[in-house]
Amino acid sequence: MLTQENFKPVTLADRAFFENHYAHYPQTHSDNTFTNMVCWNHYAHYQYAYERKNLIIASTIDGTTRFRPPIGPRDSQLLKSFIRLASDISDNEPVVLIDPETASWMREICPGINLVPDRNHFEYVYRSEDLATLPGKNYLTIRHQINKFRRNCTSSVEPITKENWAEVKRFLIEWCEWKGCENDKVLAHEKDAVFFAIDHFNELAIKGLIIRVFSKIGAMSLFEPLNADTALVHFEKGLPDCEGIYKVINAETASFLTSRYLYINRESDLGITGLRDAKMRYHPHHMVEVFSFKRDS
Repeated sequence: MLTQENFKPVTLADRAFFENHYAHYPQTHSDNTFTNMVCWNHYAHYQYAYERKNLIIASTIDGTTRFRPPIGPRDSQLLKSFIRLASDISDNEPVVLIDPETASWMREICPGINLVPDRNHFEYVYRSEDLATLPGKNYLTIRHQINKFRRNCTSSVEPITKENWAEVKRFLIEWCEWKGCENDKVLAHEKDAVFFAIDHFNELAIKGLIIRVFSKIGAMSLFEPLNADTALVHFEKGLPDCEGIYKVINAETASFLTSRYLYINRESDLGITGLRDAKMRYHPHHMVEVFSFKRDS
């Protein structure tokens, strides 16, 4: 029977295990990626168990532990044990980020289970070529903003390498000062996450780009493969020194990825109205839908 003792912390040393498992069970949602877990470990305290050839992920935020459904061969006995464990030690939302196929299977095994869509954690997936070329009337305003940037700002693009890591971190400190990270808990945690990614750049599967504006770093992005046809953008940051720079780093990242990946996952909007509007303006090809298991109060 699955118990809390089966779980252990996710660490950098576990990368090969996760990569091997995901090679057999490709992921579509960013939260399950190894990079996401180790970068946000200071905040979400990820743990995992490996039972009956299934990977089970848990996170603990502000004292509340929540679980992701088993990733592996369908095992009804394990699922029932997993739901009992999650229900025993979590709150009224013990299982989150359930993909639609798994949700259908859970309903078959546990009739009456209350699974509800979690719109705030739906992820936005775009055609990489659309983000790179911005075709047609739908992207007219964005193209105008990029053209204005290019007229007003002398810029260049280069990859993130060990030669510019220190400069990237200085850029991130400046970005954080501009955004007021010290007064925003979420941004403070995000700063720690992106610093971890840079500090462990060669230990992760990530790559990145920077845009120099008048020779100084004005924007950066970090990304990695999510599955065979989709890249995942983990972080994208820019300074307000030149208007339109966020549009430019988005397009440059897509241009870099479009020859390798059909799609780009740009993660969720977390229910933030302005962020949702911004993501919708880029016209996603589809959404990665997820459900939560909610118990009656």
